[in-house]
Amino acid sequence: MADTNDIAAATEGDELARHATKMAKKKAARDKIMAGKSGEKGLVIVHTGAGKGKSSSGFGMILRCIAHEMPCAVVQFIKGAWDTGERRLIEGHFGGLCQFHAMGEGFTWETQDKTRDIAAARAGWEKAKELIRDPSIRFVLLDEINIALRYDYLDIDEVLGFLRDEKPPLTHVCLTGRNAKESLIEAADLVTEMTLLKHPFRSGIKGQPGVEF
Repeated sequence: MADTNDIAAATEGDELARHATKMAKKKAARDKIMAGKSGEKGLVIVHTGAGKGKSSSGFGMILRCIAHEMPCAVVQFIKGAWDTGERRLIEGHFGGLCQFHAMGEGFTWETQDKTRDIAAARAGWEKAKELIRDPSIRFVLLDEINIALRYDYLDIDEVLGFLRDEKPPLTHVCLTGRNAKESLIEAADLVTEMTLLKHPFRSGIKGQPGVEF
């Protein structure tokens, strides 16, 4: 009678061999797909949805650009009045690679002045256009612009027309914020919707440094 250990070893060996064969097939299929993906294009990227992580993901891309020594820029449309960790880090250590423009003055319920909010949004958009037009800047993050678009502080058709007609071919632009306009979602190359499952705010926990800002 075969030793139990020998049987177990043989069974494990068969499983490892099947796994290796399966992964080899998967790799071959993946390599075939990737072989047909050789083009480059400046992307219009949208991060939206009720879940946390929209701006965080955008700033993750900014850090990747910095790591690759790709000139980049941030325009903040809402959180400009906040002292955020991202702003401290970028302005303090990477100002030569990444321009940071905090144009907003807070959420609309904080300013309570629609005319002022519209003026801040317009100023942010003018700065954004200037940065996007510069072909040396490879990535521009328009943080919370979707909120300005949602309240019609900016004209969505103007924004879409500019991205279509004036954005340099290899420049990436990322637009973050809840409630992205449907026309923006349709025009974008990459869209991610953050889904809210749980949030500590509902349990009475306030926003905390390192997590929220």
